[in-house]
Amino acid sequence: MNDASQDDTGTPTPEELREQVERTRDRLGQTVEALAAKADLRGQAKNKAALVKERAAVKAGTASGRMRHLTEQAAQRVKDGTPDAVLEETARVTAQLRERTARAGQYAAVKAPEPLRERAERAATAVRAHRAPLLAGSALLVAFLLVRRSRGRTR
Repeated sequence: MNDASQDDTGTPTPEELREQVERTRDRLGQTVEALAAKADLRGQAKNKAALVKERAAVKAGTASGRMRHLTEQAAQRVKDGTPDAVLEETARVTAQLRERTARAGQYAAVKAPEPLRERAERAATAVRAHRAPLLAGSALLVAFLLVRRSRGRTR
């Protein structure tokens, strides 16, 4: 402190004391805020959980896209390696299956109790939502069974 602002006894003036008190209050307030942030474990846990959730969503999206791509590649390889006769048979069986499914659906709509119809509708909606993977899996299964069946006859 300079000599001009102090009185003859070397003590600070009231204005200097007020400034010191204000600076001390500011530092104390900052310290209290920092301690409160460190002590807010619930808030820290929420922030950490949100960060982990966001990272998991990004990773899941990436993995989902990669799995979709790999599934499409596998389906194309199977299709390319499957004889035309098998593909034609698969198409024929698929058409029969659709026809029979439609007939069964009509029969069920007439004869089934209401709760069962509701469940069937939910299942049908889920199948429609995931049609491509189900068709690819079904085609793979039919192709596998047909190849296995043809190999069994040659032995």
